[in-house]
Amino acid sequence: MQITERKDGFVVEIEGRTLLRHTAAAPCCAVGTGKADVAMYRGNFDIRDTVLQQIPLDRWSVAGNCIRLWADAGPTLTLTIADGAIALACDDASVNRFWLTIVAEPGESVWGGGEQMSYFNLRGRRFPLWTSEPGVGRDKSTEITRQMDALGNAGGDYWNTNYPQPTYLSSRRYALHIDTTAYAVFDFTGAAHSIEVWGVPARVELWTAPDFAGLVSALSKRFGRQPPLPDWAISGAIVGLKDGENSFARLEAMLAAGAAVTGLWCEDWAGVRVTSFGTRLFWDWRANGQRYPQLRERIAALRNRGIRFLAYVNPYLANDGVLYERARQLGYLARKADSDDPYLVDFGEFDCGVVDFTNRAAADWFADVVIGGEMLDIGIDGWMADFGEYLPTDVRLADGTDAMLAHNAWPTIWAEVNARAIGSRGKTGEALFFMRAGYTGVQQHCPLLWAGDQSVDFSRHDGIGTVIRAALSSGLLGNAYHHSDIGGYTSLLGNVRTAELILRWSEMAAFTPFMRSHEGNRPKDNLQLDSSPDILAHFARMSRVHAALAPYVRALCDEAAATGLPLQRPLFLHFEADEACYPIETQYLYGADLLVAPVIEAGRSDWDVYLPAGADWVHVWSHARHAGGQWLSVAAPIGAPPVFWRASSQHAALFASLAEAG
Repeated sequence: MQITERKDGFVVEIEGRTLLRHTAAAPCCAVGTGKADVAMYRGNFDIRDTVLQQIPLDRWSVAGNCIRLWADAGPTLTLTIADGAIALACDDASVNRFWLTIVAEPGESVWGGGEQMSYFNLRGRRFPLWTSEPGVGRDKSTEITRQMDALGNAGGDYWNTNYPQPTYLSSRRYALHIDTTAYAVFDFTGAAHSIEVWGVPARVELWTAPDFAGLVSALSKRFGRQPPLPDWAISGAIVGLKDGENSFARLEAMLAAGAAVTGLWCEDWAGVRVTSFGTRLFWDWRANGQRYPQLRERIAALRNRGIRFLAYVNPYLANDGVLYERARQLGYLARKADSDDPYLVDFGEFDCGVVDFTNRAAADWFADVVIGGEMLDIGIDGWMADFGEYLPTDVRLADGTDAMLAHNAWPTIWAEVNARAIGSRGKTGEALFFMRAGYTGVQQHCPLLWAGDQSVDFSRHDGIGTVIRAALSSGLLGNAYHHSDIGGYTSLLGNVRTAELILRWSEMAAFTPFMRSHEGNRPKDNLQLDSSPDILAHFARMSRVHAALAPYVRALCDEAAATGLPLQRPLFLHFEADEACYPIETQYLYGADLLVAPVIEAGRSDWDVYLPAGADWVHVWSHARHAGGQWLSVAAPIGAPPVFWRASSQHAALFASLAEAG
């Protein structure tokens, strides 16, 4: 980076890209104080701020790599530039608000922000960065969102996400990361990019590269790369059933129908409880012998047939369970602010304690005794590591960390507990967990993301299409592997799955690294994969297509380990010269050589696909060859989702066989 002092201020550039431009009339930084008002109801947050003071730091001095900013009266902020970062220090400990203005250019695009589901290009919108429930509907113009807002502020908005991260990439080929866990806001609505942080961050980190692949590789190296997915995870579908002992019989019927299955996921392994939301789980992470008799033996028998057993866990303990009482006696639960009583969180008609992972003994206990002893040691090879977003802001933690700062960090800490459990049994890269919650550094610990709880529909902001944007945005920040619940999850207020939805979702899932189904929050109200012979036959066929792709996916996993490139990629990652690729957010490249354009609207039997310039493309189902650089309307009946391969690919023979794989 280079600092150039001018008569009226200074400019900071990195590799010729102007990032900061400061004058007395337009300072690049401000500091101040504010008072937050935060209310949480079942993972949904109402966050308001009263800014008590905002001080533009209009005066400056430059000495070497150090910039001092101040006003006539007030604090001084020091910016020290070294090693591709700007370190920040303020001489006033009362400062708890920070504003930074970044130079933007007309036509610039920005991507990232964690896992964003409504918009891939963030330009023109404002994004608060706070891990939470995303909400149901996520569109204030829809009736379902309005109704859910009335039911506990649960409707959400376009920016609500389980996984925020204060990192973005620019079409100017630089990336920026704010090193903080505080509540923050990225505002891309103006002529410049504005960043707000509820505290002075430690650093602003920056990277440049001649191409986007280089930027993604640099970010993945910074945040941590995942181990390659195990063979069992990519060579067949993972069937999600929560039907107790009957789950095994239903699995056999799916296998008899020709499904390629390498995993049975029973999230109800620890028992269930029924609430008004639907069938929930009993949050006491021990095998339930009544619901799953002789589970250890069942797991071993499945494993001998090449089928792994997956389960479910989260970092909370129901206060009517055995493990809660053990954790309470050991002093492993987070406490109320004004007493030594455990802090209980309302999760919807039942209360839970928060295992305090800032207490290393508590984290070790959960990793070794709960996940290790109750799960891995009985043969469980994978699980959904759910939640992580619910840490209250008024909880008292063992290490004294302010919960407002711990809240965003909690998903990463939770991921580390899971990874540590797997490592303690020597199963890193063989056992697998997947998470919806995240924040900076989750990449280092979590081997696989899933897109959270989509509604069971085609809606713009909460349906099937959101998982594509989620994969693309999170993938640019170093999360190589992503997937979603086939058929969606959330069924409320009369919204239920259609056959078309579950069929289209199965098609899309076949072209993701981990193909997994979910029965949803109201299994009895919704269609399932085995609800009809036609749905099951379609799923079985798509699972065989998914299995046939395993050699290609293995090559992509190896590439991800070496370079950090995600498996699902925006078109511009490999076709930077083709400007038509940049606004596309509902197609993706699967590796460099497959182009996938899922049908994400109801009632369609055709679909418009953009084929990037610079390559010829071959339609998987018809083998018709097309030149790149054009929009193409293709037939897309159920069973033939729009998928093309690059004609010059070394995997062409494999791709040519996919039509017959089913």
